[in-house]
Amino acid sequence: MHTHTDEIAERIYRISTCVPEIGPDGFTFNQFFVDAEEPLLFHTGMRGLFPLVSEAVARIRPVEQLRWIAFGHVEADECGAMNSFLAAAPRAQVAHGELGCMVSIDDLADRAPRRLADGEVMDLGDRRVQHFDTPHAPHNWEARVLYEQTTGVLFCGDLMTQLGDGPALTAADLIGPAEAAEDLFHATSLGPAVPATLRRLARLRPTTLAIMHGSSYSGDCATALTDLADVYDNRLSA
Repeated sequence: MHTHTDEIAERIYRISTCVPEIGPDGFTFNQFFVDAEEPLLFHTGMRGLFPLVSEAVARIRPVEQLRWIAFGHVEADECGAMNSFLAAAPRAQVAHGELGCMVSIDDLADRAPRRLADGEVMDLGDRRVQHFDTPHAPHNWEARVLYEQTTGVLFCGDLMTQLGDGPALTAADLIGPAEAAEDLFHATSLGPAVPATLRRLARLRPTTLAIMHGSSYSGDCATALTDLADVYDNRLSA
């Protein structure tokens, strides 16, 4: 495995580890660090990745300065190292949607989390991130995304997942690669919530999609989200 760090927007960093044994061409697990007055880490990675991810964070800011820990939903690759980061950063606190806190995080996290209402904005000092509940999109009851209002980066979790180890940031079409990943893993909840959520997020008109698995995207993000919504509408119809 190898881990590398790239700045995908102003003071927003993608930390990426490719695991070559997963899928035909490997599979990336990505975390995103917002270097704000109150730094935020979106995704922690699995517990086994904590040494690599924490070393990458430390090259940007001392880990003990981390203030907020966030993730898309409760799975090992998204929050497995949550308590390791809480132990390393004494002021850090998990921030998640109310439902996710109620059903899982209140019990799992070593410190009480901050509960966020749908649409609530977190002030990071010099940055503001907005929380949106996205239940069952792409999966999990407590799924959510974050939108960084200054740069327009949408931290969209497993939406737009791709296989392989592509570039950190691309403007190339990702719809075909996202369909290929769906065909392999069947990870998305095939219900009406998915296309409805994608169209809701497209109305934000984000500048960058920070994607959990695969390359982040810097093209026409609104169109990409809408096109992916059409893909799932077609799959539902079929």
